[in-house]
Amino acid sequence: MELRNRVSGRSLGSQIRGFISKSWEAMMGDKADEKLKDFYIPNYVLVGGSMPTIKVAPSCPVIVFVNGTSGGQLGGELLHTYRALLNENQVFDLGEKPPDKVLHKLYVTLETLKCGGDVLAADILKRLRLIVAGGDGTAGWLLSVVSDLKLPHPPPIATVPLGTGNNVHFAFGWGKKNPGTDRQSVQDFLNQVKTAKEMQIDSWHIIMRMRTPKEGSCDPIAPLELPHSLHAFHRVSQTDKLNVEGFQTFRGGFWNYFSLGMDAQISYDFHAQRKLHADKFKNQLVNQSTYLKLGCTQGWFCASLMHPSSRNITQQTKIKIMKRQGHWEELEIPRSIRSIVCLNLPSFSGGLDPWGKPNRKKLQYRDLTPPYVDDGLLEIVGFRNAWHGLALLAPKGHGTRLAQAQGIRFEFCKGAVDHTFMRMDGEPWKQPLPVDDDTVVVEISHFGQVSMLATPLKRSKSVHDPEAPGSYHDDDDDSSNEDEYPEDSGERKN
Repeated sequence: MELRNRVSGRSLGSQIRGFISKSWEAMMGDKADEKLKDFYIPNYVLVGGSMPTIKVAPSCPVIVFVNGTSGGQLGGELLHTYRALLNENQVFDLGEKPPDKVLHKLYVTLETLKCGGDVLAADILKRLRLIVAGGDGTAGWLLSVVSDLKLPHPPPIATVPLGTGNNVHFAFGWGKKNPGTDRQSVQDFLNQVKTAKEMQIDSWHIIMRMRTPKEGSCDPIAPLELPHSLHAFHRVSQTDKLNVEGFQTFRGGFWNYFSLGMDAQISYDFHAQRKLHADKFKNQLVNQSTYLKLGCTQGWFCASLMHPSSRNITQQTKIKIMKRQGHWEELEIPRSIRSIVCLNLPSFSGGLDPWGKPNRKKLQYRDLTPPYVDDGLLEIVGFRNAWHGLALLAPKGHGTRLAQAQGIRFEFCKGAVDHTFMRMDGEPWKQPLPVDDDTVVVEISHFGQVSMLATPLKRSKSVHDPEAPGSYHDDDDDSSNEDEYPEDSGERKN
């Protein structure tokens, strides 16, 4: 009798499992691959329709955004593969549908279903993760959208490297080389997303304000058609609390870096050439070599000889930093500095770390702390020329560590140049400077946090990592004296 019950129990269990499997197949159509059930979102959540009879909650539901124009042909190939492996309605081409509209609609639907007692929708809402395939600008676009939606529980984001630098991707362990686009490569990436850990990172708000000019304009110029993200400045409305009568005010935001000067100019010229000759920029190695050539042709490797001192940052702007809340102090920088980077993540110019690992002695006498991505501080680094930038390739190479701060302010007055170059998270522009006695002010301040997904290969460190304090400087004697550069005679002659 007991044996018959056991056999009957096994039979009943098999029947239930078979029924659930069939229900899943009915819900998924012909996409019943066992490995992909963890990521699949059913159609009734995405486009409406009847709910499935048996609701099996995916353990890692994902929404995928792909910049189809990134990585040459790779963006299009990834779109095809993701749509073949998942529900095609959970995979979006950013060139066709902007992420803000997609996510707003999805979250309204999920909340409505959840309030109606839909357990599956509630589980998807709780477990949802986002994947974005593209370069740094594309990653920042999605970060800005999630930040703007102000969701109670914002979904964490994983990034697929399809750009030239892929600095954000590398900082969180997703690599910097363009990925494979075949089914197995995409499945492997999805499994990494499933096991990745959530990590908070600081978000930075940037304000540009200038008095309305008597003639001409100081509006940020973006002729390269920057993506629809906070990386491109937007003029604030007259009803915005940031608006000041008689002034023009623009706002933006970044997660990785803001830079000014030499590196931004090289990036600007690269983007201009890529826009004019897109067919020549479909290979990541070719793109990176073009970057290097631009540094050579513009004379940045011999900056003290090829460029006048008007290109030096000290000739263009006064800089103030906020070390503690509400207290601004002037930041003195060497006269030779031609580029400044305000860094949030330890990944710049293709994954290099400009801040490096200062040892205990320097941390103490210069009032520095290890660079964490969630500590509310920016690392401010200077560069003299392109050779100085290449020094980052050395094991202990770093830029000139200028300061760490909760905020920074640049004040541009009428001077020897009528424009400069700026860049945020890979997106450069040419910025006009005052032609009269007015001042253009750029101010950066902390603006909350967003959630990223990180693999064990991540470079970014959190203040909550138990091993973080020792790992930054205990093993690094940092014996070089590259923080304090003597002014060379060539600089004084210019």
